[in-house]
Amino acid sequence: MPVNWDNDKSAVLSRVCVAVFAAFLLALDVGAYRLSAWFAQVRLMHRQLGVLLTVSIYAGSVFAWICLYQLWRLLGNVRRGEVFVPANVRCMRLVSWCCVGAAAVCALSAAYYPPFAFIAVAAGFMALIVRIVKNAFAQAIAMKDELELTV
Repeated sequence: MPVNWDNDKSAVLSRVCVAVFAAFLLALDVGAYRLSAWFAQVRLMHRQLGVLLTVSIYAGSVFAWICLYQLWRLLGNVRRGEVFVPANVRCMRLVSWCCVGAAAVCALSAAYYPPFAFIAVAAGFMALIVRIVKNAFAQAIAMKDELELTV
């Protein structure tokens, strides 16, 4: 039996996904010290690199929490039917800057653990995508406002 999938169900699923990511992020924040120590031991890294990994996790976590909160707000606006509104452009702008912040943290972290460079590139690319969508939303809002003035 096919499920009747509509925009509201999609928004609810997206909010559930944001909540799941928040739960994983909370678990990472709680276990970051032990996880970093274990990772450094497994990779035969110096203990100081484990400490740097912990710092990187917590620095990136700040941007992740802000990003998740903004996504939660954005999805709430969409569920209420508020799509092309300045508040959503602001949310997307903050999400893109969070991606830039995460990219910067990962780029700096690549100095002691080179695989972070791949995450930095991915986060930077995500910032670009979100920024382009944000610009499209801003243009749509301007066009909507202009159209409302002519009617």
